[in-house]
Amino acid sequence: MQYLYHKDAGIPSITLEGDDHRYLFKVRRHKEGDSIALRHLRDDSLYHYTIISIDKRSLTLTLRSQESLGIEAGRKLHLGWCLIDPKNIEKVLPTLNELGVAKISFIYCDRSQKNFKPDIERLEKILLNSSQQCGRSSMIELETIGSLREFKQRYPQSSILHFSENRLDTYSPPECVVVGCEGGFSENEVKLFGADEITGLATPMILKSESAVMTVSAIVLA
Repeated sequence: MQYLYHKDAGIPSITLEGDDHRYLFKVRRHKEGDSIALRHLRDDSLYHYTIISIDKRSLTLTLRSQESLGIEAGRKLHLGWCLIDPKNIEKVLPTLNELGVAKISFIYCDRSQKNFKPDIERLEKILLNSSQQCGRSSMIELETIGSLREFKQRYPQSSILHFSENRLDTYSPPECVVVGCEGGFSENEVKLFGADEITGLATPMILKSESAVMTVSAIVLA
């Protein structure tokens, strides 16, 4: 763990109970005098606290210092992701967070199953745990959009990952890429994008949607 999230990070004294107390005391086995880093994730501030007391139910910290330390990817990537089973999204979300994806728009594309509904609150908890582990000083911004047409209107500079000789790894990476769901894009959806807004990968294999978003993220951000 690179830091612990706490909404009140920055105040002079904080008492931790419940899961935070159990994690630091029973899992990490911290003791009085140890240093703990906290963030509230509203800016780049990292707060360094000292443990001044521990008992079986609570742990008290006192603020020692503060520094501005932003830890982010060197590039920006906004993923448009045609909605798939949320369980599969949850499996790869920590990896996308570690790679440094800035934003994900979940889109109800023509071939998305309309009964799928992402639990944004649950996904944010996954991202929070991931950020604490990898050190990232922000979390991925999440949103849901009703159709690919609506997405294209909102983000007109976006591209799609489709069958194309314009390989993603051979030119300046776009900042906004849409990845399809199982079955890919419909003909009408492809027509929303110009020829120079369609990009492909240098592989003859058909990738799952989860594999495709991770590949795009690695190419653009690595």
